[in-house]
Amino acid sequence: MALALLVLSGCASRDIATREAPINQEGLSMERALILANAQQALGTPYRLGGTSAEGVDCSGLVTMAYRAAGIGVPRTANDQFQHLPSVDEARPGDLLFFGSRRKATHVGIYRGDRQMIHAPGRGREVVSVPLDIDYWQERFLGAAAPAP
Repeated sequence: MALALLVLSGCASRDIATREAPINQEGLSMERALILANAQQALGTPYRLGGTSAEGVDCSGLVTMAYRAAGIGVPRTANDQFQHLPSVDEARPGDLLFFGSRRKATHVGIYRGDRQMIHAPGRGREVVSVPLDIDYWQERFLGAAAPAP
């Protein structure tokens, strides 16, 4: 019985805990402000597997591009970002949100604030901002990371 509970708990998703910035975003570091500005500027950018530019991005490419603009280097893939960046219990605007199954991240987005995430959803789509409070994201959430000060 205990083994079954342990196995099942490993499959359960974690709640996406967030901490909001002030409405005018004062109090955010310069780096976080730049990350958010670049992620918002990427809205509408087409999805392109392996892309890291305004011509096209994949999910981790969007992160790479937005963080690079703020002078912060991050690993290239969602799973490498998940495995190697400092995790946090509460996401703040500019932090990364990871999704996948078990302990492997297959998707990443940038927390925008107000329970919204900017991400590159997949082939044939464009970078968008989406609400986090839907079952799809809740069920796949793995954790958050804060590579920006």
